[in-house]
Amino acid sequence: MEPVPVDEGDTVPGAPRLQASYALDGDGAWIAQARHLAAAFLTRARAEDGLPVSARAVEITQLVVSELVTNARKYAPGPVGLDLRVAGDVVEVAVRDGNPAPPVARNADPGRVGQHGLEIVMAVVQALDVRQEPAGKSITARISLLA
Repeated sequence: MEPVPVDEGDTVPGAPRLQASYALDGDGAWIAQARHLAAAFLTRARAEDGLPVSARAVEITQLVVSELVTNARKYAPGPVGLDLRVAGDVVEVAVRDGNPAPPVARNADPGRVGQHGLEIVMAVVQALDVRQEPAGKSITARISLLA
């Protein structure tokens, strides 16, 4: 199933489209779709709104989206929401899911295979915020557009 656009920015003619929200539901293609949506969002911000979005910022954003959506799919019931928003010189990536438990980064262990996603995200973002919501949680990562 394709991601459902919930809101793709302002509808006022000529207004910048600096935010987008998607409901991700369906099969295992979520992760690839979410990465594509993030890259397309930043490409539009650069091309249509003239924002200085570096290629590295696009790559980091796709990595963060991939890790957060993977964790939501793996550990939370129900649909996942993806919100993208440009605020000043950062892109905010928010992933909403139905599990109220906050993620916990594990201690570094070079011998451990897998379960490094949150550690990776924390290493590449400017800030990470976890908020409880009525039906789960929201994890917001902030990434420099000039990364």
